[in-house]
Amino acid sequence: MPIEDNSALMGIVNTAQTLLDRDKKKGEVITPALVEAAVGKAAVFVGVDEGGDTERAVVELIRRYSQWIGQDSVLVNTDDHVAWLNAERKKDWRYWRRYQSLMERKMSSTAVNALDVSTDKILGMLEDPRRSGPWDRRGLVVGHVQSGKTGNYAGLVNKAADAGYKIVIILAGLHNNLRSQTQIRLEEGFLGFETSVVGDAVKLIGVGNIDSDKEIRPNCATNRTDKGDFNTKAEQHLAISPEKRPWLFVVKKHKVILDRLIEWFGKHVSDATEASTGRRYVSNLPVLVIDDESDQASVDTGEQAFDEDGNPDPNYEPKAINGAIRRILNLFAKSAYVGYTATPFANIFIHRRNRTPEEGEDLFPQSFIVNLAAPSNYVGPAKVFGLRSPEGRDGGLPLSRIIEDHVQKDGAGKETTASWMPSRQNSRHVPLYKGEDKIPPSLVEALGAFVLACAARELRGQGVEHSSMLVHVTRLTAIQEKVHAQVAGFVDGMRQRITRRVDHAGLLADLKKLWEDDFLPTTDAIRGALVEDDGPFLMPAWDDVLAKLPEVLSDIEVRMVNGTAKDALDYAEPRTKGLRIIAIGGDKLARGLTLEGLSVSYFVRATKMYDTLMQMGRWFGYRPGYVDLCRLYTSEELVEWFEHIADASEELRDEFDLMVEKGAKPFEYGLKVQSHPVLLVTSPLKMRTSRNLQLSFSGDSVETVSLHRSRAMQERNLDAVNKLIAGMKAPTESNPVRMRKGAKNEWQGTHLWSGVNHRLIMRFLQDYATHPAARKVNSALLTEFIQKMAEGEGELRSWTVVLLGGGDGGRHEFAGGVSIEKMPERSPDPLITDRYSIGRLLSPRDEAIDLDDKAWSAALDIAIKTKKSDPGRQKDAAPPTVPTTPNGPAIRRVRGEGVAADGVPAAKDRGLLLIYPLDPDKAEAEDRSKPVIAFGISFPRSDSGTKVEYRVDHLLWEQEYGSAD
Repeated sequence: MPIEDNSALMGIVNTAQTLLDRDKKKGEVITPALVEAAVGKAAVFVGVDEGGDTERAVVELIRRYSQWIGQDSVLVNTDDHVAWLNAERKKDWRYWRRYQSLMERKMSSTAVNALDVSTDKILGMLEDPRRSGPWDRRGLVVGHVQSGKTGNYAGLVNKAADAGYKIVIILAGLHNNLRSQTQIRLEEGFLGFETSVVGDAVKLIGVGNIDSDKEIRPNCATNRTDKGDFNTKAEQHLAISPEKRPWLFVVKKHKVILDRLIEWFGKHVSDATEASTGRRYVSNLPVLVIDDESDQASVDTGEQAFDEDGNPDPNYEPKAINGAIRRILNLFAKSAYVGYTATPFANIFIHRRNRTPEEGEDLFPQSFIVNLAAPSNYVGPAKVFGLRSPEGRDGGLPLSRIIEDHVQKDGAGKETTASWMPSRQNSRHVPLYKGEDKIPPSLVEALGAFVLACAARELRGQGVEHSSMLVHVTRLTAIQEKVHAQVAGFVDGMRQRITRRVDHAGLLADLKKLWEDDFLPTTDAIRGALVEDDGPFLMPAWDDVLAKLPEVLSDIEVRMVNGTAKDALDYAEPRTKGLRIIAIGGDKLARGLTLEGLSVSYFVRATKMYDTLMQMGRWFGYRPGYVDLCRLYTSEELVEWFEHIADASEELRDEFDLMVEKGAKPFEYGLKVQSHPVLLVTSPLKMRTSRNLQLSFSGDSVETVSLHRSRAMQERNLDAVNKLIAGMKAPTESNPVRMRKGAKNEWQGTHLWSGVNHRLIMRFLQDYATHPAARKVNSALLTEFIQKMAEGEGELRSWTVVLLGGGDGGRHEFAGGVSIEKMPERSPDPLITDRYSIGRLLSPRDEAIDLDDKAWSAALDIAIKTKKSDPGRQKDAAPPTVPTTPNGPAIRRVRGEGVAADGVPAAKDRGLLLIYPLDPDKAEAEDRSKPVIAFGISFPRSDSGTKVEYRVDHLLWEQEYGSAD
């Protein structure tokens, strides 16, 4: 429950923040002592005695003033766009002013100022609603999962209404609970009143308590109830007059609803007729469509054909939801569309030239793409799972707990159908643990962790706020019902045993052990890991926790989340104490719906698709003052995939930043992502590819981070290296030295060959055996790409090959007497036992080994220019420092922009192959006398457009990655 539900505390915080903002403007540094003094004055002013509220106010304000906000980055296309937003236009805005005041009650002034700047930027890239003639702008806003996208688009709605947009349509997911949750948030943040079935304003809320003037009160065609979507009954009561006050529609992405809306606009709002077709349209009212979770359902999964001149087939029929959204936009001569999502992969794959007469243009974000940065208190994938580095995972909070007992395995290690929750299920599956109708021990522990987290939060003074637990183990409702019954029965048993003190000794002993062996050390570790002052993380004594357990257990409710509005409404109801909810769910929990105060997640799902999996990560977000109490119980495999997601998302955003610095347009970024070998991230259907994918490696790096341990594979890959070395003859350099800004960089024990023919590289790739889990490294595709570039484009013909030493491992001699005295080492991932899995192989230092000082400095300049401060991309909350070394994308860009000089091949013709003979002891290889061979390739950027074909079999894809739920 948000802090404003406690009126006394809210009054102290708001008053003290006003005083502190005044001090800050005078140049004062906001210290804890200054905060305490301001809270003391505010308490006197509000009329509250010192006590719990003042203590909480101090903690809240210290947290707010220790925050910093990242920088958004933007790709924009200004074709047919007229700049319009300036201070003069904003002078008399009232919707934004009251929303700004509401946000200042919840957030730091720093965060609100950042929201102001961000929404100004987005609105300014849309068209001026007063601009005459037809216009159409389409953009995409990419935020981190659970990072506050709703707050951002609520701010945009307020500013759009102030600027003169008359109709605002929010496309709010697929289920009633998400639509209702969005409706409630827009009531608080834009309408200012609760909506009801009869259409009357029930009571003022949110912004309505700040400025309740009826002259600016927006109209709303939908309400917060389960049946509050746009319907026939609502149609009959609407007499639209948006010339004076804007209208808001919060609707599901449902064909019947959207068709009903289209019909109503056509009958009651259209005011003009297209001469050539007789089509009715709205000429005078500008519309803003905001598509929440825009990669879900909105993307056309069909495939429109094009003729030989590149013209789209006019008779093509888009899929239902996509077609309906486009028809809504096509109904208005003046339209703006903004998609919001944390997983933009499917949106990027939209064909930018798709068009039909009735639907108009497809939804590709042709006007702009914005990457929203997160504030420093955001807890996202990078903080939870860390980022990969040559030393393994770097950072990552110790919140994950690996579970295995949800499945049972036979003697050969294969999963059996008798598992409590097997990977593949049908609706008839009965979840039994070892043949009994009960939950596995890992879920018992997770439920205990939730009870302890609730008790600890109560003792920290957070009892007024909600606490939730997520149990997400299947998408099948029939099995969810059985899991719900099991969990509810277990929790009821806990409640009975502890409150009645019957057969409770063993249970209390287990909880005490969990508290002492898990909670106390985890809090200590997180207290040292988080740079930002996120609260003192004080841990109460066990006796105090014990005393709270009966009360906590009495409050806990076990519910199935089934998509009704009640799921969202309960969190919004005013109450003196927060809810304690264990939510059992599947698809309807997977997107959009925020579980307030989510503390513990028990998560088992089969899908490995980046976008689906990321959206299921409901545990990302803001956990002020209790992140140390949060837990994620999941499988080893899913932890690995979430780590992969964190890395891939970072690569995607790095590429975005490079293109921003270069001044690229959205469609150029779309082309790049569509041909990126890493980002096979969404269902092939969403990728619009019943045909095969076309991939390019230009400007990318590939590296083997999943490696064989077997003797046979060690031998094969070592032979591949020896054949390569024999073909290259003597090294060009040994122990290379490079000057870096006047300092000497040396690669001791390393050998380098220059001017290596591309055919030798191709043969090495053909001889080398990659591990099946090395999905990013496909030898056949790499070989084909190099051949096409060399023979078709005259690029990648001359290679630099480096055999790296200089580690702490043993000695090994290769062909031709080339020896490595100390083999490099890479630490294995302790969670992955079926192969040798490492974090990163390449480092920017090694990847720049073929650059001279001038080129290296140019790459560093690019890295500095493109460095964005975004806590959502960092492993901690520390403000970023200026880079002192170039990153991989900058290095590959410089190599691609090089020119020939003094007989040295142009840099863009030069690929880089880095071979790492890794220490076999560290790898736990079968043969400890021979290295485990790993390699990385750094491809220079190229404008050639050369691609290779990746064959996608939809059935095999679904078997490997799961369905796109």
